[in-house]
Amino acid sequence: MTGHPENVTEFERARLAEAIGRAISARSETGKSGIAAAVLRDGRVISEAENEVHLQSDPTRHAEMVAIHRAAQALDTTDLSGCVLISTLQPCEMCLSAMRFAGIDRVIFAATKANVALKYFAFPHLEIDDFQRGDFVAIGGVDEHRILHLYAHGTE
Repeated sequence: MTGHPENVTEFERARLAEAIGRAISARSETGKSGIAAAVLRDGRVISEAENEVHLQSDPTRHAEMVAIHRAAQALDTTDLSGCVLISTLQPCEMCLSAMRFAGIDRVIFAATKANVALKYFAFPHLEIDDFQRGDFVAIGGVDEHRILHLYAHGTE
């Protein structure tokens, strides 16, 4: 089920605002792209990450993937049930799949697929609803106006 921005907690909204700031800063760092993510659980930040695809020469090092990896290490488990993923950009198909395998059941993101360049999605015919099962909640468009300039034309 797709959630609504009014269902985002103040803590989640503040962490997304921080991620937006990190994405804007990362854009000017060598090897990084302006995409940031975090994994939250029980009112605390478990991990934070920026896109490292070019920094690590690894096409799987999306910000969401790096944040999931770091959260699993920090919690010493592959089961991230009860965690929330925060991202500045709607997660791509690879990242959504990793979230689902990890058991993450809530994702909150700023820029939505409908408003960004299609280069961010390898399978544009797949929609976020295709990744939903059970209690999975996706809430997009939260503070989108603050970050959309990075992704609207695919120039981040």
